[in-house]
Amino acid sequence: MSNTPRTFRDRREAGRVLAVELAGRLDRIGPQDLQVLGLARGGVPVGWEVASHLRAPLDVCLVRKLGVPQWPELAMGALATGGGVVLNDDLIRNLGIGDDQIRDAVARETRELHRRGQAYRADRGPLVLAGRTVVLVDDGIATGASITAAVRSVREAGPSRIIVGVPVGPESVCRRLLGDADEVVCSTMPADFGAVGQVFEDFHQVGDDEVRALLATPTAGSGPASS
Repeated sequence: MSNTPRTFRDRREAGRVLAVELAGRLDRIGPQDLQVLGLARGGVPVGWEVASHLRAPLDVCLVRKLGVPQWPELAMGALATGGGVVLNDDLIRNLGIGDDQIRDAVARETRELHRRGQAYRADRGPLVLAGRTVVLVDDGIATGASITAAVRSVREAGPSRIIVGVPVGPESVCRRLLGDADEVVCSTMPADFGAVGQVFEDFHQVGDDEVRALLATPTAGSGPASS
């Protein structure tokens, strides 16, 4: 993990930088034992570059933020496919959010996870993670709720090791993630961290079509590399 300030042109450039840093940690692991998972949606462009550099296959990890009922942009937790749930108990208690409201949010986001699963993985085979090293990639970490939910969900599949790779995040959250992941690689941890997008010149919202196109583009681990 690095405190050196830097910016990235876009998610693809960030993925290439992150890939080089990850490669140094994985030099004794064959590509056949690796699986890169990009968190949908923003982590998929980053993950494609990582997977291509590592000559590993790429798939998608589905995670949804659980928004506070009154302020949906404020996360009270996160939900991942497979049942991984992370809740911010302090925030929930301070805002007086009830169990019914939490259940409603989980049900709503579960429906969206199912929709995205059909959109992104309908024609893809079952994901086998048991005994493999999984590299979980996102375009950045803010509170850490989404990536933590993803790690806990993936852990249930029995991988030998889980490495989290992100271009940017606050140092405190990146270090806290070591309680769930086996290793965390973060390209830059700005002292003045405010939002993931602050280190990107282009931080457009990634849509379903972009995700599907990237998943359909072979990496070096699944066929001829393409840029």
